[in-house]
Amino acid sequence: MSDDVRTALDALIHERGEDYSAVSRLLGRNAAYIQQFIKRGTPRTLAEEDRRRLAAYFRVPEERLGGPAGPRPPSAAAGLVTVPRIEIGASAGPGGIAEIEERGRPIAFDAQWLRDLGAPRAASLSLIRVAGDSMEPTLRDGDDILVDRQAAAIRSGDIHVLRLDDMLMVKRLVRKGGLLLIRSDNPAFADIADYDPASLVVIGRVLWCGRRL
Repeated sequence: MSDDVRTALDALIHERGEDYSAVSRLLGRNAAYIQQFIKRGTPRTLAEEDRRRLAAYFRVPEERLGGPAGPRPPSAAAGLVTVPRIEIGASAGPGGIAEIEERGRPIAFDAQWLRDLGAPRAASLSLIRVAGDSMEPTLRDGDDILVDRQAAAIRSGDIHVLRLDDMLMVKRLVRKGGLLLIRSDNPAFADIADYDPASLVVIGRVLWCGRRL
């Protein structure tokens, strides 16, 4: 039975174009958890909560992943996708964001809403908390932003998460003539135009912003 579950889960991951580490993060586990389960047999069985979350994410009966046979009562979680949250650590300067290696409690979003938002792969999404006021009034200090790390192609006028040299920031990228300007929405901050293009790495595009009232 355990081997059947591992085979089934491996097939689901590859069919959906996911990867082991992303699915591990979906469960709030370390990046190697799912690979170890499938390839090494550790742990021997999936925890009930892990199995339930995987079945909801891949839209398959729990029985396929080793759960009990027969229908289960409808669950509100069946249409939800959990997105890992990157908790604020240290600001990377004005408009900076937390280091992307830091992870906190995930937040669940409606799967269809994410697709409508233009996020085809939930595994490429992260929630990041903004630090600084350089993107006000669009983004404020403490706002949570939903970032699609698969959308690394630059779209002029959109807000992106990027790394410039050793600084991690959230800014608007604007093409002007032959230049790519790094722009803050706060007029108190000047455009960044004089930089080495080779030092710029686009991590992803910001799709959504949420804040506490």
